[in-house]
Amino acid sequence: MGRITEDLIRRNAEHNDCVIFSLEELSLHQQEIERLEHIDKWCRDLKILYLQNNLIGKIENVSKLKKLEYLNLALNNIEKIENLEGCEGLTKLDLTVNFIGELSSVKTLQGNIHLKELFLMGNPCADFDGYRQFVVATLQQLKWLDGKEIERSERIQALQNLPVVEQRIREQEKAYCLKRAKDKEEAQRKLEEEENKGEMGRSHTGSGGHWHVDLSATLPSFEESKDYIQAPEIEEGQCKGKEFDDREDDLEFWNKPSLYTPESRLETLRHMEKQRRDQERLSEKKKKVKPPRMLVTEDGRALNVNEPKYMDTSLIDVDVQPTYVRVMVKGKPFQLILPAEVKPDSSFAKRSQTTGHLVVCMPKVGEVIIGCQRTSKPVKSTPDSSKEQTSKRSQQMERLEVDPSKRSIPDVANIVQEKKHMPRRVRTEPKIIPSEEDPDFEDNPEVPPLI
Repeated sequence: MGRITEDLIRRNAEHNDCVIFSLEELSLHQQEIERLEHIDKWCRDLKILYLQNNLIGKIENVSKLKKLEYLNLALNNIEKIENLEGCEGLTKLDLTVNFIGELSSVKTLQGNIHLKELFLMGNPCADFDGYRQFVVATLQQLKWLDGKEIERSERIQALQNLPVVEQRIREQEKAYCLKRAKDKEEAQRKLEEEENKGEMGRSHTGSGGHWHVDLSATLPSFEESKDYIQAPEIEEGQCKGKEFDDREDDLEFWNKPSLYTPESRLETLRHMEKQRRDQERLSEKKKKVKPPRMLVTEDGRALNVNEPKYMDTSLIDVDVQPTYVRVMVKGKPFQLILPAEVKPDSSFAKRSQTTGHLVVCMPKVGEVIIGCQRTSKPVKSTPDSSKEQTSKRSQQMERLEVDPSKRSIPDVANIVQEKKHMPRRVRTEPKIIPSEEDPDFEDNPEVPPLI
């Protein structure tokens, strides 16, 4: 049975930061709720409330929701309209596909003066002769009924025919109430039969179990060990047989014809819950307990193990040993053998906050012995052997001789010659003294010399 709890409301109030006292809109549809409770105490400021597709059998505990404007109770087990007088701001009410047979209960909505839209389609009362005329005449504040606008002429005509229509509605209500009483008696009888059948089945199963235990106690020790070995196979066969029987019962239940009533909806829910419990029980039996993972062999040799799948820093435990490192993640080991001995006291672990990579730094002890490399054998040195080695090296050594007379050492300092900046001087040009042999020469003392 689904119930309205504070935790359920908070989980559906994420859009309001999980604060429920100031909540204005709440959706609790498809929660298998059977009773409407607590909402009027915890959520006084609600304006919109969705409760469709549940198993609510009665409208209650909403009269204190003064700000409620829209209430959706479609696809429930409601049989009567009641306890909505306190919802002063109610403008839209959806009661589609319920079990309302008392159409006269709509009179309780006359005090909801702001009610503009009402949905009653899919209810038994919607099949009554004169249903629409009765509702239109009774609730004069309505503007829309079952999604269809109410015309002024329609309301005038409904008010004129109200006495006759109301009499017909009462007669149909009486017939429906008698039929519902018979349906309830039939559903109660079936429920008692199912309970008796279940008790008989449980008692039969219990006696069979005791008989098996007593019989096994009388067998010899060899037979006991043999039965003990075969016990898992017998248990597996029993599980398969039970699963087959449950499948047959399930097919029989869904193929059995039944009326669409509040009791049949509840019966369907109970059957599905029973099926779910049986499935969980069978899955628990089929689960095999895994043996603990072997990390170190009996002779003390560590093994490489990688079992964890999810890395969470808060659940990581790193253990560094001289020859191996072990990382436990959520109880699952990841173990590696090290090729050389390390110092556990000087080791540390760190994890990147961006990539999530875990780095374990472990300083080595001494030199690392690398496989597949041949090391030279040490040879004892003697004076004779050392002389032979030096002579061999001198024979193998090549010398390059250069003639000292032809050797020239380049002046590195003057490789790049820089131009020396000399002070600029006016160069004196040589005086041109004309010769007297020149026929055109004329010595004029007034002309200054050409310098």
